[in-house]
Amino acid sequence: MPSIFTRIIDGELPGHFVWKDALAVAFMTIQPIRPGHLLVVPRAEVDHWDDLPEATSAHLMLVAQRIARAQKAVYAPLRVGLMIAGIEVPHTHLHVLPIDEMGDLSFARAHGADAATLAAEAQKLRAALRAGGHREADF
Repeated sequence: MPSIFTRIIDGELPGHFVWKDALAVAFMTIQPIRPGHLLVVPRAEVDHWDDLPEATSAHLMLVAQRIARAQKAVYAPLRVGLMIAGIEVPHTHLHVLPIDEMGDLSFARAHGADAATLAAEAQKLRAALRAGGHREADF
């Protein structure tokens, strides 16, 4: 049975995408800790991040870096945090989010977000990616 992320990638479930390429996608999480919190996900459904092919792992990090730069431009955070937890969905995913303090990495602060809010945040990040020269991505 496909993971919820595969179903989002395949268009069976809605997603607010910021990045799409042959190996990876990035979309807004429906339970953000902070505005701009998103997930970088490989298209291949691999449960444990340490089982990813090295090239896929490196590509996920590259996409996360590009998105982090866009998050810096949009939100002006102190830092951009990166987490790989992988407990709730058996499909590797990197949490990338603007942070100003260590507590901003706590899932206890996560809250539901409506579709309009997620769409608006995704639009801001796509614009920042375009401004950063990333026109090759299929947003």
